[in-house]
Amino acid sequence: MKTGFDNETYIRLQSEHIMERIGKFGDKLYLEFGGKLFDDYHASRVLPGFAPDSKLRMLMQLADQAEIVIVISAADIEKNKVRGDLGITYDRDVLRLKSSFEARGLYFGSVVITHYAGQNSAVQFKAKLEKRHIRVYLHYTIPGYPSNVPLIVSEDGYGKNDYIETSRPLVIITAPGPGSGKMATCLSQLYHDNQRGIKAGYAKFETFPIWNIPLKHPINLAYEAATADLNDVNMIDPFHLEAYGETTVNYNRDIEIFPVLDAMFEKIYGENPYKSPTDMGVNMAGNCIIDDDACREASKMEILRRYYSSLNRLALDECPENEVMKIELILKQAKVSPQDRKVTVAANQRAKALNVPCAAIELESGQIITGKTSPLLGASAAVLLNALKELAKIPKEVHLIAPEVVVPIQSLKVNYLGSKNPRLHTDEVLIALSMCTSKDINARKAMDMLPALNGCQVHTSVMLSDVDIQTFKKLGMMLTSEPVKK
Repeated sequence: MKTGFDNETYIRLQSEHIMERIGKFGDKLYLEFGGKLFDDYHASRVLPGFAPDSKLRMLMQLADQAEIVIVISAADIEKNKVRGDLGITYDRDVLRLKSSFEARGLYFGSVVITHYAGQNSAVQFKAKLEKRHIRVYLHYTIPGYPSNVPLIVSEDGYGKNDYIETSRPLVIITAPGPGSGKMATCLSQLYHDNQRGIKAGYAKFETFPIWNIPLKHPINLAYEAATADLNDVNMIDPFHLEAYGETTVNYNRDIEIFPVLDAMFEKIYGENPYKSPTDMGVNMAGNCIIDDDACREASKMEILRRYYSSLNRLALDECPENEVMKIELILKQAKVSPQDRKVTVAANQRAKALNVPCAAIELESGQIITGKTSPLLGASAAVLLNALKELAKIPKEVHLIAPEVVVPIQSLKVNYLGSKNPRLHTDEVLIALSMCTSKDINARKAMDMLPALNGCQVHTSVMLSDVDIQTFKKLGMMLTSEPVKK
């Protein structure tokens, strides 16, 4: 809960640093933008004080200089790949991103379909975009990529790709998710610009890992936990250490690809402007940490959250066992265990004592509130109401939702919607509570306390339905659940 990150300083420093990098290259800078632009909740969890839209606000400082290009892989379109956080396919997210950029006054330029090999779904998507008057460019698969540098940096490699027409000095290359081909898009543009006599440069903006904090700092370990399914590993940048004698942190994919990038830059320009992967980055987040202890504690809680998420996915056969094993190793490196999470201990102890599913919430004050499954409410709905009562200083014995409101909802669920469970879920209990606010002052007080739940930790002794999970997420609460099916 304690602020550990200076968000306003970050926005100022980051925009200044990007402008400085543009000046080093002359006509144009292609900035590979990693991570999420609008809703970087991982960063806000491990850097308390970081606003989820910080990157977007930073871009707004550069709005008159910036043009945005969205990259999507034809292979991801073909597979109907879904964003796990939003539950929408990558192709739908392209349109969402475009609308969001334009709603904020940012200039959206075009879409690039990468790894294109004539896939039917990609052809249809291209036609769909062009019907909406969106410029679309195709970038093709290159045999031997990324190791066959002579072919890649030639007319038969990058030369076959469509040249993306841009009009601003800063070109932001972003994508719905990882593996879309952002870096290859940037390098392809460098090749084409060089052919046209345009001085252009490349830089990379990714928040994690943070290059100027220790390798095994909980913030960087939390990033490894977040990317356990991608097998990303944080490493000391050996190229930076050799060039400058300075220890910095990067991750394995950038370090592994750097010799190839080095060869590509030399073939395009005759020399590489960068001596290391760290040199390519423009991230200033590490300079804006103002309370290291607060960030360490928040990051440890995030590692535990990721651990429980993987345990739940394993129980549902949605991830391999080695993903869980990797996060278990990260837990040991961070010197943290489930017993360090107060809500986990409280929910599990009460569930064991009562032999029913239970839940616990830690309020901002540090107070632990619990709730249990009853004939009327599920544990997650019960703990939500109990927390709101405590925040609004309403006595425990007071019923916030009148029986005449609950009974018809239960009847609807069982008699008309085919549900076998009459208990109210979290979303249903909030709707019922809102219905009571017009006549009950306590219900109004409780509803007014909903914003105070944002950022609170919560744990349940059983796995929850998607509806309950999404409700906690919308309230901004940090949910974990035991990998136990109800």
